[in-house]
Amino acid sequence: MKLSKKNLEGRLDHVYDAIVVGGGAGGLSAAVYLQRYRLSSLVVEKGRGRSFWMQELRNYLGLPPETPGRTLLQQGQSHLQSVGGDYLSGFVEAVEDEGETFAVTVKIGKTDPIYPVFRSKYLVSASGIIDHLPQLEDQQNVFDYAGYNLHVCMICDGYDMADQKCGLFVNSEAAIHTAFVLNWFTPYITVFTQGLCEVGQDMRDKLKAHGYPLIETPLKRFVGQNHHMSGVELTDGTTVDLETGLISMGSHYYNQYLKGLDLDWKGGNLVTDGMCRTSHPRIFALGDLKEGLNQVSIAVADGTLAATAIWRDIRRSAPPRLWEEHVSLAQHQT
Repeated sequence: MKLSKKNLEGRLDHVYDAIVVGGGAGGLSAAVYLQRYRLSSLVVEKGRGRSFWMQELRNYLGLPPETPGRTLLQQGQSHLQSVGGDYLSGFVEAVEDEGETFAVTVKIGKTDPIYPVFRSKYLVSASGIIDHLPQLEDQQNVFDYAGYNLHVCMICDGYDMADQKCGLFVNSEAAIHTAFVLNWFTPYITVFTQGLCEVGQDMRDKLKAHGYPLIETPLKRFVGQNHHMSGVELTDGTTVDLETGLISMGSHYYNQYLKGLDLDWKGGNLVTDGMCRTSHPRIFALGDLKEGLNQVSIAVADGTLAATAIWRDIRRSAPPRLWEEHVSLAQHQT
């Protein structure tokens, strides 16, 4: 069921088997599997996550390459509701470990918000990350091209940048090292710092030795049409022709709601076992929140693993179901 302010009252006294924080590919995968294991799940989705911005899923097996990420998510939401799962648009503010259950506080609504508390036996964290994008005076100009031929993931989209004139947009000297991996796909790289960082002489020399121009003037806007970026205009009025671009400016983890819990971290990632279980036996982490590749295919598999582990836990602790009539008959015969 799709929940909202109007119809959630009946769920506030219900203890879900699992609450899934994040309705991306990993979270929806986990919830669908939980429901198919005859368990109850609630997905809480903040909206506009990383997979929402993917305009073309060119590396996902079985889907046409022009399939947008939002289509994958819409189909996942429909699938979840078809097997009886609950879905709520909201922002998880806090999670409290109550012992046998978790109390999950959710902010619903931007104007006149409410803060209901839902409870579950298990928690699945699939809230992911969001990539940092260039910040321009006209931010819509960035959104017009991001996810099309202005990419944020080299592993996902290196193939689509192959042998093209590529702008690498960074905000730190460390991020410039991406150029020396990106050159596996294309050597035609121009590095744009956007005036956001200092570049040392050693790095300048290395870029020069590879033939990669370094441009430190801030960006004014991306140039192109029909979502196809063909270059950039700088604040000094000059333009640089490009055929594609890669943004390497870091990302933000949506994990603040977990900070009050006793969990093992490695940087911004949660440490998990082979079934995506964290150091807390009833908390699982999927996709971008755990160590590993930030890929949709990985997140979907993680959802399957976590849901299966939860089902095994609950199944093993539950009494066996008996075919009562045959048991009674056998007892009568003896």
